[in-house]
Amino acid sequence: MYEPIRTKSVHTTAGAAPDFPHRSREEELDIQLAGRLAALLAVTEELRAREPSAELDEAAGRLTEQVARLRWGSPPPGRDRQLAEDAPPARTTESAHGPEPRCAALHRRAHALAGRALVVAASRADTAAAILAAERMDAHTAALAGPREPVTSG
Repeated sequence: MYEPIRTKSVHTTAGAAPDFPHRSREEELDIQLAGRLAALLAVTEELRAREPSAELDEAAGRLTEQVARLRWGSPPPGRDRQLAEDAPPARTTESAHGPEPRCAALHRRAHALAGRALVVAASRADTAAAILAAERMDAHTAALAGPREPVTSG
């Protein structure tokens, strides 16, 4: 019904290199996972400023290591911990309702970010990042549930 096009299109150039770089699926997933973990690290830093704890300190260090690994490959020895220590302090503004509602909101946000990171880590088959994301999800779920009394049998 239609006559085939016999001339070259003015929109394509034969043999010309594209103007933008193309990345592989693995590179795109690395970038996406690094971004998700960096966002989780930012929320973790804000939680550390509000609720200092050794668990959050360790989590921030592990997140920093993973982000550095994904963004720059293997960091020089000692550089990964230095990145977490050099981070600027998080904002510590209190809401009108006190710190508890804000901390709960941060824990919910961190849980959601860890879930997104887990999905991307599973997609790229990154076991270390997937385990870290799952552990952070568990920790934030526990923080939202509040302290529980130990179960005693007897």
